[in-house]
Amino acid sequence: MKNIKTKIIPRNGNSIKEKLYLPAIFGGMKVTFSHFMKNLKDTDNLRVVWYPEEKPKDITSRYRGVHRLTHRDDGSIRCVACFMCATACPSECIFIKAIERTDGVDEKMPKRFDIDLLECVFCGECVEACPCDAIRMDTGIFSFIGKKREDFILTKDKLLKNERSKDFDD
Repeated sequence: MKNIKTKIIPRNGNSIKEKLYLPAIFGGMKVTFSHFMKNLKDTDNLRVVWYPEEKPKDITSRYRGVHRLTHRDDGSIRCVACFMCATACPSECIFIKAIERTDGVDEKMPKRFDIDLLECVFCGECVEACPCDAIRMDTGIFSFIGKKREDFILTKDKLLKNERSKDFDD
């Protein structure tokens, strides 16, 4: 058997002071308390957003808000129920039921198009996967509230009523 040279590294933290963690805890509390006192003395310099009366100003145009379905120039729904968005969705929160289209524009359209916002992770994969540019996340709605689970399910009618935010105009 070969002799392997090993380097022995001394272990730190053997003293009672280091084992108790109390000096580190008190040091952290000292920093926190000093920030608290500084902010308490000078409340005019605190950065505060009075939400919901005032909306945040630091939301970029790349922000992914609540979804919307788009229309064609003739006013019909752009979605062709290809299920690409539902397939690409990692949280599987999109449910589509297709019917045959009778106006001759496409083969089919969604009879039902639901998005469960409680399941959605707002990743934008559905927008990237859509070949028809039918679904977008540019509504600018970043706060969605409800009192029961059904309030967080966006149906086809709700998705068609959502409009593009003025903040996202090019």
